[in-house]
Amino acid sequence: MIVLCLVQFMLVLDDTVVSVALPSIRDELGFGAAGLPWVVNAYFLTFGGLLLLCGRMADLLGRRRVFLVGVALFGVASLACGLAQEPWQLVIGRFVQGAGSAMASPAAMSMITLLYPGPERAKALGVWGGIAALGGTSGLVLSGALTDLVSWRGIFLINLPIVAVALALLPRLVPESRAPGRRRLDVPGAVLVTGAAVSLVYGLLRAGETGWSDPIVIGAVVLSAALAAAFLVAESRAAAPLVPASFLASRTRAVANVATLLFSMAMYAMSFLLMIQIQTVLDYSPLLAGIAYLPYGAGILAGMWLSSRVSFRIGTRWALLLAFLVNIAGLLLLSGVAAGDSYAAHVLPGMLILSVGNGLSLPVMAVAAVDGTTEEDAGLGSALFTSVQQVGGAVGVAALAIMGYSGGLTAGAICVALGAVIIVVLLPSRASGPRQTAGHKASDRSKPPAAPRL
Repeated sequence: MIVLCLVQFMLVLDDTVVSVALPSIRDELGFGAAGLPWVVNAYFLTFGGLLLLCGRMADLLGRRRVFLVGVALFGVASLACGLAQEPWQLVIGRFVQGAGSAMASPAAMSMITLLYPGPERAKALGVWGGIAALGGTSGLVLSGALTDLVSWRGIFLINLPIVAVALALLPRLVPESRAPGRRRLDVPGAVLVTGAAVSLVYGLLRAGETGWSDPIVIGAVVLSAALAAAFLVAESRAAAPLVPASFLASRTRAVANVATLLFSMAMYAMSFLLMIQIQTVLDYSPLLAGIAYLPYGAGILAGMWLSSRVSFRIGTRWALLLAFLVNIAGLLLLSGVAAGDSYAAHVLPGMLILSVGNGLSLPVMAVAAVDGTTEEDAGLGSALFTSVQQVGGAVGVAALAIMGYSGGLTAGAICVALGAVIIVVLLPSRASGPRQTAGHKASDRSKPPAAPRL
């Protein structure tokens, strides 16, 4: 558990770790205005685009195997990024980092899902989700500290010790697991869904730079929709589909993923806008802006601690509703931050409320998103959940950030409110959570093998 969470922390940290370092990277390597955004976008594109494919590969080829290959690939790419001497070398390294993350992240979550059945699953996924959220927050702090005090190269080289620990320890701690029976990967489905995801993520990322009227953005989104439609047709005819129809039939998983999409839109946009607001309007240095986010991590930890206890008492539906209401309050409070405001009186209260809401939300959403999954499809469920987070983040930055600081955070609060309505109306009252395990009884025939616990 510790090793898997440490790797997830590293993978999510690389979502945000380059943000503060971009000016230093531009000056040293000579990036142009058009090329610099690809230091960020290359990672998002391959990470978000390959998740479903890699999640299914983990189910069919072995979760531990795919995880270890992904971590090794991520480590090699991190070293290449840290040693890059030309812009193209860094961009290629970021593409490969994203591919390694797409292999490792869903495999890690699916291993946790199978190693901890029943009530333990909620606690384990709560820790996993909270550590992932801390990775996103810590990326801003580490990036500012390493860039100001050492070099931007340190933000990539710091990954190498974590990679070494994971590769050395995990084979001894976790047994291999895969879907029962011999099944082949649905190649047409894999190509279509990967193409749809890559096209959509690319279109959303470009929309954040050029606007929604850009013909390339429109073309990418239309192509994504066409590939997605072709994927649905191909899956309906496939003997062993990449995404079985029975998997999509779960209302609990469907509602959890829709709520996660709306939640991710709001939170990614908030993180982007608040960092800009702190540096440009409140005039914080990059390092000070990163330090200002530290209480956010503390609030997430507090929310994580409360999450399983709350959901145990009131159930998944009402725990998610409560968490989303706390998030809405935090977003609206933060939306009022303006020039001349102090950190303690105006930024910190909203940040703490929102961070507690995040800590309450993420574990419950993760548990609901893999509700009822077994050895046959745990990797797919984990990949879909992570993919929805990435796509939601790209949509949020592209669509909400252009509304400005106050407008973007208010729109984010509306997205979370819509998610709360969907949860109340559509989430089944029997959604499995810590207080009941009926959802797992149906899958007793495919219980995971016993494994050593840390």
